[in-house]
Amino acid sequence: MTPAIHALDEASIQYQLLEYSHERSNDGFGNEAVEKLGLSDDVVFKTLLVQLSSQEIIVCLVPVGLSLNLKAVARAAGAKKAALAPIRTAEKRTGYVTGGISPFGQLREHRTFIDKSAFPLNLIYVSAGRRGLEVCVPPEAFSVLLGATFVTLTDYE
Repeated sequence: MTPAIHALDEASIQYQLLEYSHERSNDGFGNEAVEKLGLSDDVVFKTLLVQLSSQEIIVCLVPVGLSLNLKAVARAAGAKKAALAPIRTAEKRTGYVTGGISPFGQLREHRTFIDKSAFPLNLIYVSAGRRGLEVCVPPEAFSVLLGATFVTLTDYE
């Protein structure tokens, strides 16, 4: 059991686990999950850590099929600028390895923002804390467990 699953259990949030065989040569982690699980890339979300101009690290969740808009992130977080956090920083602050970073059960608490495209969905999929393991939860789980804010983080509109 990963810290992400433990956090969901502790919060009594219902979830479904999906496992697939991760191929070490594949570094397109979100796309690999979409392909191997036969899911749409608008319901599988990637967990990205972003460093704001204030040096605060935040968590952003966006659909695998879309790109994070850093200007939108900065605007949503009330910062002047935003950039993806270095991999080493992301791994150290979450306790997870890249490709297995879950928004749940991280070592440190971070402000969390999720793209508003998740809001109307019944269920979304995110990493469960290791490569090859996804967890399916309702979007409300992010508000309940993480205090996440639903905002525009991509250019999909």
